[in-house]
Amino acid sequence: MNPSANTSVTTAGKTSGQAQGALPTTDPALEDALRDGLDAVEVRLRHAVSTTDPIADAPARHLVEAGGKRVRPMLTLLGAHLAAPGSAVVADEVLEAAVVCELTHLASLYHDDVMDSAPTRRGAPAAQQLYGNNTAILIGDLLFARASNVVAALGPEAVLLQAATFERLCLGQLHETVGPRPEEDPVRHYLDVLSDKTASLIATAGRFGALFAGGSEDVVQAMVRYGEDVGVAFQLADDVLDLASDTGESGKRPGTDLREGVPTLPVLLARRAAAEGDVHALAVVGLLDSGRLADDDVLAEAVAALRAHPVTEAARATAREWAHRAATHLAVLPPSPAREALEAYAATVADRVV
Repeated sequence: MNPSANTSVTTAGKTSGQAQGALPTTDPALEDALRDGLDAVEVRLRHAVSTTDPIADAPARHLVEAGGKRVRPMLTLLGAHLAAPGSAVVADEVLEAAVVCELTHLASLYHDDVMDSAPTRRGAPAAQQLYGNNTAILIGDLLFARASNVVAALGPEAVLLQAATFERLCLGQLHETVGPRPEEDPVRHYLDVLSDKTASLIATAGRFGALFAGGSEDVVQAMVRYGEDVGVAFQLADDVLDLASDTGESGKRPGTDLREGVPTLPVLLARRAAAEGDVHALAVVGLLDSGRLADDDVLAEAVAALRAHPVTEAARATAREWAHRAATHLAVLPPSPAREALEAYAATVADRVV
């Protein structure tokens, strides 16, 4: 089954609006429009991942049905409302563009989880745990193909933007996998990785919304700059959430990134502090490099030690700086409920608990 703009498919389980929870707006009209838009995107998204092939259907639907915050579709819709204030209904092209961005994101998650050997995603078993690595990789490829199918109907500019974003996603993953060169600052390298691997698609989501709602170049570029910075802030907040969450609200157990050896910002800052002679940081790094993080008690000790060290609060402060900078890009635009919602989202993204 190919994605279609016109579909009567109904959603099962949580809609994206329900998954998102509280939206970043107190404007009733905008909230209603966003919920309606997210619900419409969810219908199209579920339709886009469905297939009549019995081998592919269940694994292709796996991550969509696991839920998610649908941040990228939300920003596509907010970009559209920023471009066309007061509009209760967004253009069909905006909804399709939101599907493109979420499909691309989902496809990348299938690949990421294989590369990271992640046991869970969104509180459910990762796809490769259920279907095997090869199937998960191929399903990721299938979803990239579906995203290409949808974006092709949006015109050559959208295709070029999607291709450029896909290239940055791949380069970000490659640079993360290879790691910094000897002469590179690991923290700077990591921020560059986040810019490509996470922020590029978030920026494209906002760009698509403004573009297909007929926004001026000022609005489009404001959404691009906003997305680039808020995307980095979002991932930096995830780094802290991996340590600060006590109940696994993020869909991963606390310390998952530590156990998998992911070089998050708190870890990189701890290594920098240890190299400068900080004895507490040296103790933290000793735990991280002990080779014993498979032991739940040792992992819990490492999480607690890193959480207690000032580097974790420094990482949160860095996330706040990126989020604040994101909001400043909107100052050139006239006040509107969509602008206020985007500013509110930036203000809370670095301190979120889910």
